[in-house]
Amino acid sequence: MSDGGRGHAYGGRTEAGGEGPLLLGVRHHGPGSARAVRAALAAARPRVVLIEGPPEADALIPLAADEDMRPPVALLAHAVDEPGRSAFWPLAEFSPEWVAIRWALEHDVPAHFIDLPATHTLAWGSDDREKESSQGEKPEEEGAAPNGGTDIGSDARADVRADVRVDPLAVLAEIAGYDDPERWWEDVVEHRGPGDGDPFAPFTALEEAMGALREAYGSGGHDRDLVREAYMRLQMRDAQRRFGEGVAVVCGAWHVPALRHRTTVAADKALLKGLPKVKTDMTWVPWTYRRLSRHSGYGAGIDSPGWYGHLFRTPDRPVERWLTKVAGLLREEDRLVSSAHVIEAVRLAGTLATMRGRPLAGLSETTEAVRAVMCDGSDVPLALVHDRLVVGDALGEVPAAAPAVPLQRDLDRTQRRLRLKPEAAERELELDLRKETDAERSRLLHRLRLLGVAWGEPAASRGSTGTFRETWRLRWEPELAVRVAEAGVWGTTVLGAATAKAESDAVAAQGLAEVTALAERCLLADLPDALPTVMRVLADRAALDADVGHLAQALPALVRSLRYGDVRGTDTAALTEVAAGLAERIFVGLPPACAALDADAAEEMRRHVDAVHGSLGLLDDVAAPAHGDLRARWHTVLGVLSRRDTVPGVIRGRAVRLLLDGGELAQDEAARLMGLVLSPGTPPADAAAWIEGFVGGGSGGGMLLVHDERLLALVDAWLTGVPAEAFTDVLPLLRRTFSAYEAGVRRTLGELVRRGPGQRGREAAAGSGIPGFAADLDGERADAVLPVVRLLLGLGGAEEDAGNDLVGVAR
Repeated sequence: MSDGGRGHAYGGRTEAGGEGPLLLGVRHHGPGSARAVRAALAAARPRVVLIEGPPEADALIPLAADEDMRPPVALLAHAVDEPGRSAFWPLAEFSPEWVAIRWALEHDVPAHFIDLPATHTLAWGSDDREKESSQGEKPEEEGAAPNGGTDIGSDARADVRADVRVDPLAVLAEIAGYDDPERWWEDVVEHRGPGDGDPFAPFTALEEAMGALREAYGSGGHDRDLVREAYMRLQMRDAQRRFGEGVAVVCGAWHVPALRHRTTVAADKALLKGLPKVKTDMTWVPWTYRRLSRHSGYGAGIDSPGWYGHLFRTPDRPVERWLTKVAGLLREEDRLVSSAHVIEAVRLAGTLATMRGRPLAGLSETTEAVRAVMCDGSDVPLALVHDRLVVGDALGEVPAAAPAVPLQRDLDRTQRRLRLKPEAAERELELDLRKETDAERSRLLHRLRLLGVAWGEPAASRGSTGTFRETWRLRWEPELAVRVAEAGVWGTTVLGAATAKAESDAVAAQGLAEVTALAERCLLADLPDALPTVMRVLADRAALDADVGHLAQALPALVRSLRYGDVRGTDTAALTEVAAGLAERIFVGLPPACAALDADAAEEMRRHVDAVHGSLGLLDDVAAPAHGDLRARWHTVLGVLSRRDTVPGVIRGRAVRLLLDGGELAQDEAARLMGLVLSPGTPPADAAAWIEGFVGGGSGGGMLLVHDERLLALVDAWLTGVPAEAFTDVLPLLRRTFSAYEAGVRRTLGELVRRGPGQRGREAAAGSGIPGFAADLDGERADAVLPVVRLLLGLGGAEEDAGNDLVGVAR
């Protein structure tokens, strides 16, 4: 390669755009710009390539050549003392900056980032983050902005509010008569070649357009860009002194006129004087196509990264290849799509492009063709195409040699050992905790959640409610790398960091419920070293907290934690003692705490009563030897609540219902208590609240009324006797109670009331019966279900006595 060759290439460019470095203005994440950059660099053969990006990342550039580096990836910068203050510079395979980096590495040409250093960007952004906003849709702006590690876009460093900023793409599209900037960009760049015989032609045209805009709009509301451009000019001058004329610059097209503009060194340095600083670290992290899409709430400048990746990778016939890919996806989802569908969709997309005067069918035309031909006009399968292909779920990879905090390295090792690979697409993971590998996976996910790294969220298990199964919903998001860096202050391993974090959270917890929830999480995460501290804090808080509501709120979490002892092999003896002590204090304090409550406080206390009642079943089984019959003492408390007039009706009604369900109260006695409450001397509002407590709250009260006509008759008689002036007041409460019933239950209750409670038996005996009811069990119909019951219970060809047992159960 001769200097004369370089000089000739630059000479051609100088005539078009003036003297100085080769300025290649691009749209970030634009495949057309990426192709044009590759062609221009191949023609110019520069001695050095300067790229818009943080200079601190220069040492990371060689990693882009590693075979384990697969875009999309991002440069992550974060403040050393405050990892949550962070910024990303994402790069896809079709990003012009990535293409420039790869070209430089392949041709052994130095590459350097020349944008404002991250040490200033992060410090600058923390001063007024509320003014940061991402404008990635603009062709010039795609870098990073510090905002909790999730905002991005180098224009996000501008401190002018979004409503006064200029969007270059929108302006140029409007001038050209387009109402959609994306469609305009596709027509003039993405669907055309890099230039007929002149690889620099696209950059010349774009520079002229941006020059006109900068002349008309100045900084366009991006005042911080003036500072960034001053720094870039200084870096360009330094490169020219070192390399001569062989300097190529790849940057946002918006910046090109400013970089071409001649200024003095003193003027540029004056703009940089006094900028705030913060110590930063930088590394590569995996990125996803979803985070390049505005539809994911992340403004990175492109709606369709999957589509743009296809345009960049496809050497020819992009529409045909795209629609073939769509057909393959729909076939995987069991939709009937044939080759004829693909052919017809290609024809329709081409026809639409011709009618609209477009050089090639774009995303809008192919989408309409897919909807009409392959989806039968439905948007449901089209949404799948958009999610899987137009946006895409690609997740990049970075080599192990990339810098990382020790906690991240430990997490990487653990993920590999447990074969738990991060993926961008959401997936469900079923775990059987009886298996050691699954148990370790569960512990890892629970420890990460405790550290604030929400890689997985627990979901309802399908087919089992036992404690030995867990279901997780997993999705790896790029910003989780920031959360890991933040959690690194707690330790160098996931186990050590989660332990330290749990101990700190226990000491800092404000309420008893927080500590009990933390104890449960420690058991789930298997943090034996943290449990002593958590249990000590828990015992102290429980001894000092006299609020029965707080005690009742804390008990269920403790009792839930007791379930994990058998499955996870955890010693829960200390937890049992604390839980039993809480229960005893609740028994003593609950009756007086339920007196003189308003409606809202009574409803909250009713929920506490339900929670305590559900918890005592398990607690009594494990604590009975040392603490007596807790369940019997609880029933005594419920009896006191059910008969005390100072207790709100909703709590008295619920206490009666719980005693009835537990077999501690006869149905005749329950009917007597209901009759007293629904007597004319009871205010209608109090009676309605009692009914809500007895048959409402999702307790199955509707079925109780269906099968106990005495109770239904009492409710019906009371309701018809409510005075007109009081009925309006109790109606919302009654509506809330009965609207919670299933439609079938409401329908049956309505039929019973229409026929008159107490008439069912007589009408059934007379042969008129109510649908679904009969005078006696239909033995023949009951026998018909026995084979299915055997199959469900796994009895198979069970002996005759097993069948007889089933018959007895059915009857």
